[in-house]
Amino acid sequence: MAETFTLDPAHTAVLSMDCQAGIVSIYTREGKDAFLARAATVLNHARAAGITIIHIQVGFRPGLPEVSSRNALFGAIKSSEQHQKLFLEPHATIPALIGPQDDEIVITKHRISAFPGTDLTMILRAKDIDTLVLFGIATSGVVLSTLIEASDADYRLAVIGDCCADLDSALHDCLIQRFFPTRGSVVSSEGFIAASLKTDKQS
Repeated sequence: MAETFTLDPAHTAVLSMDCQAGIVSIYTREGKDAFLARAATVLNHARAAGITIIHIQVGFRPGLPEVSSRNALFGAIKSSEQHQKLFLEPHATIPALIGPQDDEIVITKHRISAFPGTDLTMILRAKDIDTLVLFGIATSGVVLSTLIEASDADYRLAVIGDCCADLDSALHDCLIQRFFPTRGSVVSSEGFIAASLKTDKQS
């Protein structure tokens, strides 16, 4: 993982994506506590550096009226009461350790990427954000989809590799090691923290 990464807090946003209780439990399994600890440390250092934090969560109205039967993934969720429970309380809640603080923005999405049907683009434009630091679950889901869309919109990008998780470890490794570096930087949580500390010293 590349550790050389610099950022300008005034123009950077960290996107914590789909890190909801039920999803975290399923995707991180035995590593849940360590995952949450890493993510919490990243968010705390981002706050200390004055970096914008945006929490992205996936959610639906009762009955999932936002979901089309033509959508293979979400259509399957809509037809399964068990899967729908992932998006209801308490499973849909962002764990307190990594939850939003103060006036941090929370965006609810209805598709894989953080962009379609949300006001994310408007918020980023209003805040003059040109750099996005991404992490979340799943690596092959929200992280991949959001990265591709953000890349096409000309954002400078970084993914915090050890704050991502996927049920398919081989696919996770392929994305982190081979694909994501073609769209931006891939850093560890320690690499991001080091970059955020450098901004503290410069301010």
